[in-house]
Amino acid sequence: MVYAFYTFNTMKSLSLKMDEKIYQETERILSKVRKNRNRYINEAVEFYNLLQKRKLLAKQLQKESKQVRDESMKILADFEKLGHED
Repeated sequence: MVYAFYTFNTMKSLSLKMDEKIYQETERILSKVRKNRNRYINEAVEFYNLLQKRKLLAKQLQKESKQVRDESMKILADFEKLGHED
């Protein structure tokens, strides 16, 4: 017996207002790449979401690195105090 599982991507409808300049450029590019406008916009939003995730991750890493650095400096200062107690 064979079982098959399918996942269906559901699409959400939305109304989009776009600057005229961006719209014209998009239409010009779409005519050259021969891609459906809906697919093109979906790919653009997906790419932008990945970019934003990377920026958020970098910001989080920077924050956590500063916290570790600050804590390391406190520990180093404590060790230096111990070395001077002889």
